[in-house]
Parts: sequence; structure tokens; C-alpha cells
Amino acid sequence: MSGHVAAIYRHPVKGFTPEGLERVELRAGENFPNDRLYAVENGPSGYDPAAPAWVTKMKFTVLAAIPAIAAIRTRLHDATGVLSAEAPGRPAFAGRLDDAAEAQAFADWLTATLPTDDLRGPLRVMPSRGAFRFMDHPLGHVSILNLASVRDLSAKMGVELDPLRFRANLYVEGWEPWVENAWEGKDMMVGWARAKVYKPIVRCAATEVDPTSAVRDHEVVRALHDHYGQMLCGIYVHVTASGAVGLGDAVTAPE
Repeated sequence: MSGHVAAIYRHPVKGFTPEGLERVELRAGENFPNDRLYAVENGPSGYDPAAPAWVTKMKFTVLAAIPAIAAIRTRLHDATGVLSAEAPGRPAFAGRLDDAAEAQAFADWLTATLPTDDLRGPLRVMPSRGAFRFMDHPLGHVSILNLASVRDLSAKMGVELDPLRFRANLYVEGWEPWVENAWEGKDMMVGWARAKVYKPIVRCAATEVDPTSAVRDHEVVRALHDHYGQMLCGIYVHVTASGAVGLGDAVTAPE
């Protein structure tokens, strides 16, 4: 079964704005490029930048815990390394998160922007190191969402769900709904790269937040369980052979 890439997104700061791309180079054994490079610690998390290791996302500023994050618009500018951020009623921020003083300025800006009740302690920008990235799952290298599955869920719920709720890297058209849930361990082509399906993605409360309004408006996790008897939507894959992926490229599913 062959589909095609309808959208490509990265999330340079965990929990914050998805950034659309036209093309990306996937590398064997690596995470999606420039995805989840930084996370903002919400009170002490136990994460040590000198010895980076996976920490549950709930230790950071993420949509599952703080819906208001969706109202903030961030963008990492590749040419300069500057992160820009805007929020309603607030002055804009711009700074490099790889500079300690400017990273702290971003944390201070967020502290003044986010609801006080959602903050568990001092906010601190945490950098990834080496191959480590702040993924929801320690082995969730690249995430793929089947848009037909989202439409089927939307129909069951009687609402139109924005696929960006699911914060995937690659969004695919042309597959039958939910076929991806049976592909664990199987090989596939993703553009010009080869990949192996690691596992389906178990969804959390982040999907319940509208990415435009920043309102927790639909119980997506409950709907998945009620209509399908599981809480899966999307798949993680591991890249086994490097290659480029662009908009419109084929994504060939396992037979």
C-alpha cells in the first residue's frame, strides 16, 4: 500500500509550535532532524545535560499539562540560530537557546507568559546533547501519522480534529484507516529512506488541546478507547538507510 507525504513538521522546542518543512534528510539510526532539540524544565526534572537520558515529558512544559502553550508561536531560524516567540498581549522574544543568558531570558519570558498555577517551580531551558533528543518515547525516533485514521476518528467523534494535535513528523495520505497499527517490526520506504516500524504511538492528553485556540476541548484519548478499544494513533519508525523525504514523496507501506 503506497501513500504520499502530505506534510512534514519538526518541533525544535518540546511542546511548542510545529514548524512546517518541504524536505528533510533522514539519517540511519538517528532521530528526526532538529526535532525536540530543547525542552523547558517545569521545576526540577532530574535531567542532567552532562549525561542526557530520557525523562518523562510531564517534567517539562508540554501541552498535556499546560494547554496555554498552544497560544505561543515559536520559530527556530536556521540561518541565525535564533528562536523567536510571540504570545497574545506579550512583547515578543528573540534569542539563541544555546547561549546561557538568552536561554534564561526565554525561561523568564515563559514564566511571565504562562499561567502561574501551571508552574511547579523555576523554568529552565534544557539542551539536548549528542544524539539525544527530548522524545515522548526514548526510542520514538521518527513519528508518522495516517491522516485517514484521523479523519475516521473525527467522524466517530462528530468533530473535525486538526491533525497537528498529534504532533507528528510526517503526515501521510493514501493509506486505509488504522492499517498502520498492524505494522510493528515491518520494513517500509519513506521517501528515499528505508525504515522499520518500531511501534504504534500511545496517545496522551496533549491531543485534547486545540493547537489554534489553546483550549482543551475534546477527549481524544477517551474517544480512541471508546471507539476502537485502544489509545493508539500513529507509528514510530527507525530509519535503517538514509535518504531524503519531501512533500509528495511516496511512503510505501508493508505488504
